[in-house]
Amino acid sequence: MTTLESQRSLRGVHMIIIGELINTSRKPIKAAVEGRDADYIQEVARKEVEAGVTYVDVNAGTMVYNEPEVLAWLVETVQSAVDVPLCIDSPNPKALKAALKVHRGQAIVNSITAEKERYENVLPLIVKSNSRVVALCMDDTGMPETAAQRIAIADVLAKGLLSAGIKAEDIFFDPLVKPVSVNTNFGTEVLDAIRQIHQKFQGVHTTCGLSNISFGLPHRKLLNQAFLVLCMANSMDSVIMDPLDKTMMSLLIASKTLLGRDEYCMEYLNSYREGRQTT
Repeated sequence: MTTLESQRSLRGVHMIIIGELINTSRKPIKAAVEGRDADYIQEVARKEVEAGVTYVDVNAGTMVYNEPEVLAWLVETVQSAVDVPLCIDSPNPKALKAALKVHRGQAIVNSITAEKERYENVLPLIVKSNSRVVALCMDDTGMPETAAQRIAIADVLAKGLLSAGIKAEDIFFDPLVKPVSVNTNFGTEVLDAIRQIHQKFQGVHTTCGLSNISFGLPHRKLLNQAFLVLCMANSMDSVIMDPLDKTMMSLLIASKTLLGRDEYCMEYLNSYREGRQTT
């Protein structure tokens, strides 16, 4: 499948946006969680949903000693305020289990890897809860650097997840973005991996957190915005991002339109009429 054919196959596909703001690594969220300020957490979730997210990510990874309790509280708190499913974000199987137990609807588990221990601990939780899953292209050798290494790991994960009964459309491959400040080829390797994943594994999604690409460089937002457009041009159909960044959301909608993924340009026109665009 060529790049053009890959883009044609994505026409009409909804861009799946995962809102990243409810994360205890952010000082206001950490303070709200420590004080069990449900009103603040719910207000952030509402703003993300109003901005157009498909999933609200909840992450309590900095709460080392009571992450299962906190993550479950976040799930219940957010879902009592907004009617969207959540992306439950943790490498801790105990925290995932506690959060999935109280989640309503089909969640996304973020994440599983090809690391033996993590894979064996997380897979049963995904299967039992019928969750979707973010599959990180990482194994026991560490984080990959090239597209070829990412595809090899994705192949292992795809075979394992599909054989466990997880549907292709419930798998979100994350190629793992690394800073171009470390190696100028890291951006193109991710773009190549995204394109090849869609060509090789029919029906799956790709997603990523954009901001790692700009780590260590000035004016990071500019690089993140440009990288979003490039990822979408290479068939990426999901993104983990700040939906309250109006410029980023405007670029996402404009890119969908230019890539033939916005039928009759309706999303673009509606965002213009609603005053959600910025230039």
